[in-house]
Amino acid sequence: MIDLHYWTTPNGHKISICLEEMRLAYKIVPVDIGKDQQFTPAFLAIAPNNKIPAIVDHAPADHGSPLSLFESGAILTYLGDKTNQFLPGRPRGRATVAQWLYWQVGGLGAMAGQLHYFQSMAPQHLPFAIARFEKEVNRIFTVLDRQLASHAFIAGPDYTIADMAIFPWAATYDMLKLRIEHYPHARRWLEKISARPAVQRAYGIAHKINPQAPVPALFL
Repeated sequence: MIDLHYWTTPNGHKISICLEEMRLAYKIVPVDIGKDQQFTPAFLAIAPNNKIPAIVDHAPADHGSPLSLFESGAILTYLGDKTNQFLPGRPRGRATVAQWLYWQVGGLGAMAGQLHYFQSMAPQHLPFAIARFEKEVNRIFTVLDRQLASHAFIAGPDYTIADMAIFPWAATYDMLKLRIEHYPHARRWLEKISARPAVQRAYGIAHKINPQAPVPALFL
């Protein structure tokens, strides 16, 4: 059994999608970041960076004591290794998946998060900040669209943890006020991923946990 310490954000969705795709037994432990539950001592013992998601694997592959992990990219890689699913075993394929996983963690997620903050949450309206992050997020979507023009999935012909990482952030295009019609290959990929039963189950679970969570346009 895996405990998933989770809230209904793109980073949280990455791991619920992965666990659903891998058919692993797991229990969600809600961490309501709107109530600052990510700062409780119990959560910090698992995730010292006080951010979701985090997991505790009570049956790790080495048969040792329960293993706790934070950082979504590390969790996805661990689960891919644990199950031998959605992560190539050979160095070339693994490196290709890793580069897109890190691209999401260091680029798409970070820049989309900043854009959303300045568009919708900042106490002051700062046009220069919004313009800066709009430009960067559109550049990133251009990279995504270009890659998907010649690949069925982000790292090649097969669905991998890189797709699971990128999808929840790319699916927020409507919230970020991006014109997805400018990125037809990304739109095709988004529609394909959103139709996967495991992805639909993951977002259904999110709605049960937090009915107020934003619902991507893909699911409306």
